[in-house]
Amino acid sequence: MATCGVLECVVNVSEGRDHERLARLSAAAGSCLLDLHTDAHHNRSVFTLAGTTDDVERAVRSLATAAVAVLDVRSHQGAHPRLGAVDVVPFVALDSDRGYPGLEPVLKDGPLADAVAARQRFVRWAADALALPCFCYGPERSLPDVRRRAWSDLVPDAGPPQPHPSAGACTVGARPLLIAYNLWLEGTDLASARRIATDIRGPKLRALGLALGDGVQVSCNLTAPWQVGPAAAYDAVASRAPVARAELVGLAPRGVLKATPSQRWCELGLSPSATIEARLERRASMGEGSGMPGAEN
Repeated sequence: MATCGVLECVVNVSEGRDHERLARLSAAAGSCLLDLHTDAHHNRSVFTLAGTTDDVERAVRSLATAAVAVLDVRSHQGAHPRLGAVDVVPFVALDSDRGYPGLEPVLKDGPLADAVAARQRFVRWAADALALPCFCYGPERSLPDVRRRAWSDLVPDAGPPQPHPSAGACTVGARPLLIAYNLWLEGTDLASARRIATDIRGPKLRALGLALGDGVQVSCNLTAPWQVGPAAAYDAVASRAPVARAELVGLAPRGVLKATPSQRWCELGLSPSATIEARLERRASMGEGSGMPGAEN
């Protein structure tokens, strides 16, 4: 059974309210853009890009250039923690595995070394082309470590030793597949949301309790979604407080969806159309570039 690679990059930008700016950023991302998730309370947008390595790296550079040109983090206000305008740029190497003839192709984690190589190319480029200080995360340290230590006992891995005047700094990662997942609680008790986030937090589930407008949320990163998926995160929160609704941020891999009972998809905010594979296949069917790479069985 042969495999063939896909590069994904899930760019988190500190803008979730100005639709004109977001349209400009989307245009800069081009045909590699599979999904755009915006949140006005977080004042943050998540651009999911995927395709061939060369295409994705060009698209990420174009998106970052546009973001640095139009965004000013000094005037930014939002619930989500941030270091800069182009706040998080994680690269993910993926492999396509068709399994047996007739089965839908699914994506799985590819070689981390490929993601690290893409990360390093972007870091060198951003430091040179945008004068953007870049902090690396991945095998060396986690993203929460970078957020805690940046500008204190951690200096940029590339770029100037001080923040960009308007764009701040960029955290650039190399990681396996991750699912960003938000659970809105009934009521407005922020202390409860924070307590729940602390209770459920672990190596495979990062969580923050946030106040967003008139509601509260447990914002999660499922860092090992094959072991701790949306259903496990939902149930961990629901066992401690009533959940009003669940929200998938961006896309999920098809394999995680298939491992979840279909009768729970609606409750969990999941959908077959909101998978990386489905968006790649739709793009290919529309003639907008490569979709799922082929595999010989």
